[in-house]
Amino acid sequence: MKITNLTTYRVAPRWMFLKIETDEGVTGWGEPVIEGRARTVEAAVHELKAYLVGQDPARINDLWQTMYRAGFYRGGPILMSAIAGVDQALWDIKGKVMGQPVYELLGGLVRDRMKMYSWVGGDRPADIIASIELLRKGGFDTFKMNGTEELGMIDSAAKVDAAVERIAEIRAAFGKKIEFGIDFHGRVAGPMAKPLLRELEQYRPLFVEEPVLAEQSEQYRRLADSTSIPLAAGERMYSRFDFKRVFEGGGLAIVQPDLSHAGGITECVRIAAMAEAYDVALAPHCPLGPIALAACLHVDFVSYNAVLQEQSMGIHYNQGAELLDYVKNREDFKVIDGYFKPLSKPGLGVEVDEQAVIAASESAPDWRNPVWRHADGSVAEW
Repeated sequence: MKITNLTTYRVAPRWMFLKIETDEGVTGWGEPVIEGRARTVEAAVHELKAYLVGQDPARINDLWQTMYRAGFYRGGPILMSAIAGVDQALWDIKGKVMGQPVYELLGGLVRDRMKMYSWVGGDRPADIIASIELLRKGGFDTFKMNGTEELGMIDSAAKVDAAVERIAEIRAAFGKKIEFGIDFHGRVAGPMAKPLLRELEQYRPLFVEEPVLAEQSEQYRRLADSTSIPLAAGERMYSRFDFKRVFEGGGLAIVQPDLSHAGGITECVRIAAMAEAYDVALAPHCPLGPIALAACLHVDFVSYNAVLQEQSMGIHYNQGAELLDYVKNREDFKVIDGYFKPLSKPGLGVEVDEQAVIAASESAPDWRNPVWRHADGSVAEW
C-alpha cells in the first residue's frame, strides 16, 4: 500500500481536517491545526507531502521520524501540529487495514470508560452557573472555567478579590455536587500567581491550568511548593523534549498535551509514559473537533495515568459548527454519566461525513482570538 494524496479542509468553527488517501482505497483522517493559524499549519502539512506520497502508510514510526528530523529545523506549534494531523490519519489507516480500533494496536484497554469534563465560558458567575446547570442535565459533573480576565504583572487587590469571588459563588451554588478546574490561561504572571493560588485554595479546585505561561515553566516548582492545588499545563508544549524539561524541574501534577499540537498519537503516547514515570497525571487538552477528540481517547484508553478528558461540546468557540456536525456515527460519542466508552470502530473510530466537510470548507472562517489590552494600552495575554 502506498500513500497517494493529502487533502486539507478548513471548516467552521476553527478546525482543519486532513484526508490521506492510498492506492488501495483506504483513507485516514487527521486534525492538524493551531487555533488562529490554520492556514499556516495547512501550508506546513502540504510541505510534508514530499516525505509521504509514495510511502507505505503502515511505517508510522519511520514516517514520523522523517517528518520530524529530515527538515533540520524542528519542533514548535506549526510543524508539530502538521505532524500531529498526519500521524492521526496514519493510525486511522492502520486501524482500518487491521480491522481494529487504534487502542487495540497500542496494547489494548487499561480502563473501561473515560471521565470527561466540559468547558464553561462566560465572565459573570450567573452565566457560568446557568451553563453548568444545563450541562449537568447532559450528564456532566466536572467542568473547567477561566479564572481571570486580563491581569497585569502586578495588579490590584480588587482584581484578585473579583477572581476569587467568582469562584466562591460557583462553589456556593453547587457545593460538592460538581468538581471544576480553573484555567489561568497564561493570563497570570508569576508575581500574581502565588497570591491568587493562595486565595483559591479554600475552594478546592481539581486543578489550576497554566498558572503561568509555558515559557516560564521554571516557576512551576516554586508555585507548587506554595499551594496544595494541583497544577496543570501542557497545551503549549509540543514534543516530549519540551515536556522533558518540565518533568525534570517538577511542579506539575497534571500534563495536558494536545493530540493535534504535540505530534499526534505517536508522540503523546510517549509523553504519557514519561509522565507516568514521574507520577504525573494525564489530561489531554482538546477544545477542537471530533478527530482530535478521538485521537485523545485512544491515548487515554491505553494510558494508566489518564484522569480527565476535555471535549468541546457546547464550548463558546463553536460558532458555525458543533463537535459532531461532521460525524456520521454520533451515537458512538454519547456521554453516559460523565464518561465516554471506547470507540469501537476500526481506526480512530470516526466516520467522517465527507460531503459535509467539503461543503463547509467552501466558506470556512478565519478564526482569530481577540486582542486584549491593559488600561495603559499595552497588549494583555488573552
